[in-house]
Amino acid sequence: QVQLVESGGGSVQAGGSLRLSCQASGYVYSSNRLGWFRQAPGKEREGVAAIHTRSGSTYTAASVKGRFTISQDTAKNTLFLQMNSLKPEDTAMYYCAADPKSTLVAMLDSNAYNYWGQGTQVTVSS
Repeated sequence: QVQLVESGGGSVQAGGSLRLSCQASGYVYSSNRLGWFRQAPGKEREGVAAIHTRSGSTYTAASVKGRFTISQDTAKNTLFLQMNSLKPEDTAMYYCAADPKSTLVAMLDSNAYNYWGQGTQVTVSS
């Protein structure tokens, strides 16, 4: 089992920045993939960014490419999402996810992750 706790969400004006953190505990060494997902009211959950922990390969959704950056601190079992140039359409609940699958497919597919945090709200005003 892996437990995930997100933090760092909040309210910000368009063009601003936020840094989300996800603290992992439990059997973290089994998590070969870590990802950030978001879900806005009335919309499906979408993949934002993911990282393959062993190779360090990262994957970023086209909608946030160039603005969001995923990174990890393996010593502290922490995953980050740096979000710059935020837009009102980035408003959503952001979730951290983990899974032991070691393949590099479906990295931004929420169905490919078994462990989820409770989420942290990000609100961007215009």
